Amino acid sequence: MSGADETRDGVALTNLDQALFDGAGATKRDLVDYLDAVAERMVPQLRGRPLSVVRVRPGQPPFMQKNLPRYTPDWVRRVPIWAEASRREIAYALCDDRRTLLWFANQRAVEYHPTLATVDDLSRPTHLVLDLDPPEDAGFAAGVAAAMLVRHALADAGLAGAVKTSGAKGVHVFVPVAPGPDAEQMAAATRALAARAERLDPAIATTAFIREDRGGKVFVDPTRAGGATVASVYSPRLRPGLPVSFPVPWDDLESVAPADFTVRTVTGAVADRDPWAELMPGPQQLPAELVEEGRAIPVPRVQAMHEGRRRARARRAATD
Repeated sequence: MSGADETRDGVALTNLDQALFDGAGATKRDLVDYLDAVAERMVPQLRGRPLSVVRVRPGQPPFMQKNLPRYTPDWVRRVPIWAEASRREIAYALCDDRRTLLWFANQRAVEYHPTLATVDDLSRPTHLVLDLDPPEDAGFAAGVAAAMLVRHALADAGLAGAVKTSGAKGVHVFVPVAPGPDAEQMAAATRALAARAERLDPAIATTAFIREDRGGKVFVDPTRAGGATVASVYSPRLRPGLPVSFPVPWDDLESVAPADFTVRTVTGAVADRDPWAELMPGPQQLPAELVEEGRAIPVPRVQAMHEGRRRARARRAATD
């Protein structure tokens, strides 16, 4: 490995002219330059939120990193969180400043996935999020159609949200919520809104957690709550051309494409303004009836687990 090609904000940046990954159409320098250019817009979205990143090393498959490596500089702020699944404590980074973002960029961290809650109170998410995931054989237009159903469902509940491309072919709808509701209440409200969107046009949208049950429809994910993460606004995505998750006015959503927003095309759009801040409505009270409606809807992962076991028993019985 070569020495530092450059130093910014005290961070040594190395191998800047290496290809970022096969088919990226971009170098590590492109990633570093982009993140540096948008740091003033992106860091406020990451600050104080436990962060997972997707990194890519030369010749290796991409991987999600949650636990900070031992060689992480002392000045990178971190928070220990107990992981029930792995029965251990995870040291999550808090990307609170440009210097930390540059350090991650030098680690070839392409994607940035913060939690929906801050370290001030990890039990209370600040936003309700609906993640719209088109099926494999559909494109961005399908996600847009589902997003319009979500917008309608939100309006019927007296709520408003901001929308952004996921950076792939999906769409993310964010609803800022006034302080108060905990993760359970937010999760219930998310389930209720997803179900309402599905009912508006079940030919377009589905809340089926099991992929084989979705029937070629857009998955309105009702599970982005609690400890869930979502790709940050302005985060690059690990795809050819390095597309970026980017905010779009609702009225423009049908006339854009994910490829319009890449590390090479969006820096000018955020140089003097923050489109996400401009488009985000103020925090709103979560309607109590929405929470109660959602509590009557089974938790998708639990329901899917039970259904998977039931189907496995049925298959065994059929072969006996």
